[in-house]
Amino acid sequence: SQATRLVQTSEIPPQTPLQATAQFHASPPDFSDVRGQESAKRALVIAATGNHNALLWGPPGSGKTLLARRLPGILPLLSGEERLEATRIHSVAGLLEPGAGLLQHRPFRSPHHSSSMVSLVGGGSVPRPGEVSLAHHGVLFLDEVAEFPRSVLESLRQPLEDGEVCISRAQMAVRFPCRTLVVAAMNPCPCGYLGARLRRCTCSETEISRYRSRLSGPLLDRFDLHLEIPSILPEDLEDLQASSQNSCDLAEQAETARTFSRKRQGDLPNSRLGGAQLREICGLRSGSKQFLIQAARRLGLSARAHDRTLRVARTIADLDQAPIVEELHLAEALSYRNASPTTT
Repeated sequence: SQATRLVQTSEIPPQTPLQATAQFHASPPDFSDVRGQESAKRALVIAATGNHNALLWGPPGSGKTLLARRLPGILPLLSGEERLEATRIHSVAGLLEPGAGLLQHRPFRSPHHSSSMVSLVGGGSVPRPGEVSLAHHGVLFLDEVAEFPRSVLESLRQPLEDGEVCISRAQMAVRFPCRTLVVAAMNPCPCGYLGARLRRCTCSETEISRYRSRLSGPLLDRFDLHLEIPSILPEDLEDLQASSQNSCDLAEQAETARTFSRKRQGDLPNSRLGGAQLREICGLRSGSKQFLIQAARRLGLSARAHDRTLRVARTIADLDQAPIVEELHLAEALSYRNASPTTT
């Protein structure tokens, strides 16, 4: 007779889930710390609502970095799947401490302008994710963006369009996701004080033109919002009170608008709407269409910039919970295209 195999069983005791380390658990700074710059806060709510890339420009000390670092605080909480994806990328890059749990907050990456193409986009003999992928489901902040080598900035164009980086080697091809919200900041000129109220610009027209040419037209097209951040005079700063709207208030505005759009198109953000779907969802009336055509012609918008303006207008309409994009929504969206350091 065949012997009967006895199998012993034992109960596995429950384990306490790992908690995220303090490095990844710290809450982002709050918008209540920012005095003034109400129009910039409004624009960043639009960016957070529709996942629109933003370019901030203004003189040193105007608050560009202060504003950008507070953007993650008004983005929605990471979903379970997003936590897993972001944590995997950080794990592959060797950035997780031993025993660390899943990331709890959206990543915020701010590479220095001396960063190489490999460190920004990814690569190496053994492919590793770059900063654009480490910011997956979070914010990639490019401070002093005009100081980055132009070749490095141009390498970002395709990843920003596709939402992924493909790195090919002789024996392998690796894809890293990079669905990230990009915020860049720059001065209006090399000395930084063109148009400033506190100091006089010392740059020549040639120096200004050369400085601005570091950002190509195709790269600028990938920023949906171009925001001028003016300097605040010391006497005005003393009169300004801390903002009555904190990050929770702004995040609630953004989430209400996202809920409105989610009923229409699911979880797809407005920044990724395209083609016939974009025009159908906007529902422009004939007068609004003519308004947009005339404005695009006057501003010299490319086809890409035209569609990105339309996506921003759809987000502004969502903030108003308007089913159709009206002229006032288009006008506000176009104002973020007209306010550009390349047009002053």
